[in-house]
Amino acid sequence: MFSHIMIGANDIHESKVFYDAILGAMGHEPGVIDEKGRCFYFTRNGVFALTKPINNEPASHGNGSTIGFAAESPAAADAWHAAGLANGGTECEDPPGVREGAIGKLYLAYLRDPSGNKICALHRIG
Repeated sequence: MFSHIMIGANDIHESKVFYDAILGAMGHEPGVIDEKGRCFYFTRNGVFALTKPINNEPASHGNGSTIGFAAESPAAADAWHAAGLANGGTECEDPPGVREGAIGKLYLAYLRDPSGNKICALHRIG
């Protein structure tokens, strides 16, 4: 459904360290910095990118927004979460674990990145 997701970051280097760690915990390659100073993570299915806002205003997170990353297992989500906390992320929501709802059983782990963006690792159970 999505070709790419780009989010604002106030410090591209700090955010790259964070995202290299959490995405690396899920088996993804480190981000690539382009000539404009943006950082890109490429997969078979799409692109995740970091940029300083082009209007030169500070980056800010979307209130009510969450970006979810697919995890192959609860262990992968836990590794993602631990890597995030060790690299500048902060806790938010409930601790990692199973949640049940209208769309079934999910294993979820939430963090805020160094710029305050809310992100999640999600594994669909069964």
